[in-house]
Amino acid sequence: MSLSFHWFLPTYGDSRGLVAGGHGTFMSGDRPASLRYLNQIGAAAEDNGFEAVLTPTGAWCEDAWLTTAMMVETTETLKFLVAFRPGLVSPTLAAQMSATFQRHSRGRLLLNAVTGGEPHEQQAYGDFLDKRQRYARTAEFLHVVRELWTSHEPISFAGEHIRVVDALLSNRPDPLPPVFFGGSSDAALPVAARYADAYLTWGEPLLAVSRKLEAVRRLAVDEGRILDYGLRVHVISRDTSEQAWAEADRLLQGIDPADIERVQANLARSESEGQRRMLDLHGGSTDRLEIAPNLWAGVGLVRGGAGTALVGSHEEVAERLVEYSKVGISHFVLSGYPHLEEAYWFGEGVLPILERKGLWRHPHRREAAAVSTPFAASSSS
Repeated sequence: MSLSFHWFLPTYGDSRGLVAGGHGTFMSGDRPASLRYLNQIGAAAEDNGFEAVLTPTGAWCEDAWLTTAMMVETTETLKFLVAFRPGLVSPTLAAQMSATFQRHSRGRLLLNAVTGGEPHEQQAYGDFLDKRQRYARTAEFLHVVRELWTSHEPISFAGEHIRVVDALLSNRPDPLPPVFFGGSSDAALPVAARYADAYLTWGEPLLAVSRKLEAVRRLAVDEGRILDYGLRVHVISRDTSEQAWAEADRLLQGIDPADIERVQANLARSESEGQRRMLDLHGGSTDRLEIAPNLWAGVGLVRGGAGTALVGSHEEVAERLVEYSKVGISHFVLSGYPHLEEAYWFGEGVLPILERKGLWRHPHRREAAAVSTPFAASSSS
């Protein structure tokens, strides 16, 4: 198995501490999310061998489509995993936007379909469907988009939520953008099995991830499909385990208890099953945050969405990633605080270990050969 690694663009701002909020809750880092800074993160990701960067979607961050479109010309090989919400635009327009992006970026678009689990945020965008209806609409939406990407004839579709008549793209995307999709509820898994190319899950203990993947895998087999699987998790990787856990402790000590109370109260309103599972890992308490070997739930105390981090030496983090790969994970969507520096810690410290194991190779070694990477010790690379 060849593993793919992706990084994260914090389009709400970055910080040396944990940035509180997200997923329907306001958040802002003390490093503003200027285009200049995001381009620095993009360059660091590209140099260190990350295939793509994930850009979030929601009222709490900058628009993903516009931000990534402005970054295309400042990168060469880096791809953009653009998160978007089905139903906030028409499927025909979304298909057209993705085809345009794919053409002008020369094939560097990946898509992350986000159904949305925060009713108050969805309603702020004018979306008043309930959870079941949102997933039903996502299925119809992705059906129409995929038809438009491949059809040479006008298509018409009339569903419960989506209706188009004689829709046709003048230019179809080439190659087709892979669709990443996450969701842990009973309503989400069949949509993933039928329409996703890669199913994404947040970082949970190995057994929980394995069981979730097996459930999606069975549904995909019923659809006659084979999916890729991805893990969204943070990382704190250092030359020694002691250094990594000291950094996790520093992040924990920097958390304002008022932020924990505020964010946990807001996230408790979420209809997302995945968010509920994240909250259950720590219960809002700072006690016993290492929920599995090298898996730390401290991020989720103040951050919505992905709330766990792999913490340890470069060798330990690599071992945990190999374990996840053995249950079927081939895409790892990672992040860290700050995102610029952590891209180097992981890129220098962990990826060379996986390369020596034959599990990963730098996607553009020639461009990276002359780049100086000053953060991790040379002995670990």
